[in-house]
Amino acid sequence: MSTFGQQSATSDHVVPLPPDAGGVSSLNFSSQNHLCSSDWDGCVRYWDVAVAPPNMGGGQAQWRVQPKAEVKDEKPVLDTCFSPDGRYVFLGGCSKAVKMWDIASGTSTPTKVGEHSAPVKAVHFVQSSNLVVSGGWDGMLKFWDCRSPTPAGQFQLPERVYDMDLQGDVLVVALAGKKIAAFSTNGQPKQQMIMDSPLKYQSRCVSVFPDCSGFAVGSIEGRTAIHFFTQKAGIAENFAFRCHRQDNATKTESLVHAVNGIVFHPFGTFATVGGDGVVNFWDKDSKQRLKVFPPVQDCVTCGAFNPQGNVFAYAMSYDWGKGAQGYKGPQQQPNRIYLHYTPEEEIKQRAKKGGKR
Repeated sequence: MSTFGQQSATSDHVVPLPPDAGGVSSLNFSSQNHLCSSDWDGCVRYWDVAVAPPNMGGGQAQWRVQPKAEVKDEKPVLDTCFSPDGRYVFLGGCSKAVKMWDIASGTSTPTKVGEHSAPVKAVHFVQSSNLVVSGGWDGMLKFWDCRSPTPAGQFQLPERVYDMDLQGDVLVVALAGKKIAAFSTNGQPKQQMIMDSPLKYQSRCVSVFPDCSGFAVGSIEGRTAIHFFTQKAGIAENFAFRCHRQDNATKTESLVHAVNGIVFHPFGTFATVGGDGVVNFWDKDSKQRLKVFPPVQDCVTCGAFNPQGNVFAYAMSYDWGKGAQGYKGPQQQPNRIYLHYTPEEEIKQRAKKGGKR
């Protein structure tokens, strides 16, 4: 059943979820504009998304969001990724297994690819080698050829994997213990470096720049750091900034929220989503905030741009930042996925303040 024109209080389109749906743990778009979500209830859901821009005179974007399929795993699913052709979804989570869902076949049961000895926190598809890479809370990074249950390669990391991102052949992994590791996946995977996080507190999320020149990392303390692999005088500089904090009226105290996700746009600008229920768009090169969304009623746990960059999906769910006592159940804290039409003027780079780009 398709849905047309359903709007939320934020004016962004709401993707319908069952009233008892679990918290949304990840969102990903395929190259064909299919949207995939994973949930803490073990569900992986898949939609076809199309949007018509607003009329020149104003108004709202027109949405067509068609649910296509879903599968249910026996335990919470923490991450998903698509194969380049969009036929397969790979998932990992608390079952400690990496699994493959063949969407085109119509199957309702994903196939096991391989396993870790602890939950799988992140999965990505390495296009140059047709391998799937998974990072787990067992401190292992494993590369899988889906035809074999034995890893094609693996690395023992110094700590648990909290998040990872892959752009081209550059893989960056955020670890417990405030460590960051970087790998090249070109040919035989190789570790390039391991470093301390540029932030003082635990890493929550990491994202590689589209041009692979560096990465952004977010922490539980409401800060994001921009880090370039190579420093070039007058061109690139590392820095950190506050992004998900709420100051009191006198600005003497701040309520700190975790940065739950960082997502780069094809333009090189990026979004952060946080425990304060806010989405921000940023330009790292001019060091400006491009847009701030009105807060939703709960945390924003994850987000994703579609390949064209004109749709930003984000999920409202409890992120457990206040522990079990902060959770009031799905009736008072419903889980929602929003779709935001993103015109170029909202997300394109801007000239630096006081000068030209």
